[in-house]
Amino acid sequence: MNDSQDKPQNEEPMRLRDTLQSVLAAALGVQSNRARERDFAKGKPSHFIVLGITFTLLFVLIVLGVVKLVLHLAGV
Repeated sequence: MNDSQDKPQNEEPMRLRDTLQSVLAAALGVQSNRARERDFAKGKPSHFIVLGITFTLLFVLIVLGVVKLVLHLAGV
């Protein structure tokens, strides 16, 4: 038997899409208990850390860009 048949389906690691969805839900504060349990059971901490830092940096840069645009348009 190969390894993929030996593992139950619950043992599969999280996909990038699932991890990203969890990071975005957590950032908005709408993470469900079921998703949180899945994250702790299947997710890798390093993936959450990297995506969390990336999301935070993108969020800060977008807010900074919007503020600069508004100030530029206001003539300040």
